[in-house]
Amino acid sequence: MQHNKSASIFLPLAFIVFACGGGDKQVHEVTETVVEENDWESLFDGQTFEGWSKYGGGDVGNAWKVQDGAIYLDAKNKDSWQEGDAGDIVTDEEFDNYHLQVEWKISENGNSGIIFFVSDSGEYPYSFMSGLEMQVLDNDGHPDAKITTHRAGDLYDLIESSEETVKAVGEWNLAEIIAKDGNLELYLNGVMVVSTTMWTPEWDEMVANSKFKDMPGFGKYKKGKIALQDHGDEVWFRNIRIKRL
Repeated sequence: MQHNKSASIFLPLAFIVFACGGGDKQVHEVTETVVEENDWESLFDGQTFEGWSKYGGGDVGNAWKVQDGAIYLDAKNKDSWQEGDAGDIVTDEEFDNYHLQVEWKISENGNSGIIFFVSDSGEYPYSFMSGLEMQVLDNDGHPDAKITTHRAGDLYDLIESSEETVKAVGEWNLAEIIAKDGNLELYLNGVMVVSTTMWTPEWDEMVANSKFKDMPGFGKYKKGKIALQDHGDEVWFRNIRIKRL
């Protein structure tokens, strides 16, 4: 993770503004911008899997690779999802209140997901049995897209996106997940597509009417890991960063 370096960055910027005659107001604006930017922590260094492990324990499987600064699931030689030398990967650290940003790109007819509030205690065989999922999908090619809550950007099997902002297969999308004190917002390519409140009676009723109704740990955890899903299809993730709220 990247550590806050605002002290070393702020002084030169402030000096430049004063030298240009910007005045106190401009210095204040520069300070705010620098501090805000340095609140972000990188979860992927673009070169290694430092800070990540296989869901359930152990090193990241060999089907997951680092390619051109992105995490890439090389699924061409895998038989099916979650099989072979892959499986979901998770952050080593758990998070509660945060703003997460992840860029993703999916293969033709592909399916994957960003899963969060994941319990990696060994109690659940799969990350989706505890964590919530922001869907990653080729809406035009994958059959899951026929289900309204299974399309790209949806809170999977719970809430459909308010509008579709996903880009074409092969293009990068920016996913954002903001969780704060039970409030949850999902953004896709700069547009808020889902807004809900977790862990309320209404939330419990929604889960009870979903495919997760028989999974007692689903959607219960208020702190957890972040997972990238192996659904058996090629997928890429990059520029993964988090801001604690």
